[in-house]
Amino acid sequence: MTTTTIPARQIRAQYDASTLRVYQAYSDSIADSALKHQTFFAPPFKMERMTWIKPSFLWMMYRAGWGYKDAGQSRILAIDITHEGFAWALAHGCASHPEPGMDAQEWEALKSRSPVRIQWDPERDLHHPPLEHRAIQIGLSGEAVRLYTGEWIQRVTDVTPLAHRICGLVREDRLDEARAALPIESAYTPA
Repeated sequence: MTTTTIPARQIRAQYDASTLRVYQAYSDSIADSALKHQTFFAPPFKMERMTWIKPSFLWMMYRAGWGYKDAGQSRILAIDITHEGFAWALAHGCASHPEPGMDAQEWEALKSRSPVRIQWDPERDLHHPPLEHRAIQIGLSGEAVRLYTGEWIQRVTDVTPLAHRICGLVREDRLDEARAALPIESAYTPA
């Protein structure tokens, strides 16, 4: 049996030549508005809040409980964004926690200059226990939210039915079928 070791921190995503897919979970009102307009509008979306995008489908399923966790996360959206936008977010981000040895003043200054937070959390499998490798989450605020909603988003798709179908397969212990239904995510290197 051959095993493939995934690096501890590797961006894995579904992508094509022009876009990379990220996921977010929202209430019906925000999801319906985003689907209608093919981006996020305020209201009901809150432009002044940090919004977290996640390239990992399974991490999003863990976070939103397959869309069953609560009404605020009942709709799972797949958002296809430009590669340029994703690269901009990474280039303008800082870690969500201070580096070891960084003093509080230095940390606050770095955060104030960075409209993006980068966080690496344990990836999840179909049953959601933490795995050894990590999935990236990207928190957008201020300028980054304006660019995300105004320029980067190319398409918004409701994947809640897919999430519910895979969840049902997992609950029925039909794991091979559940794995086959997952979006194909590959290692991604930003340009």
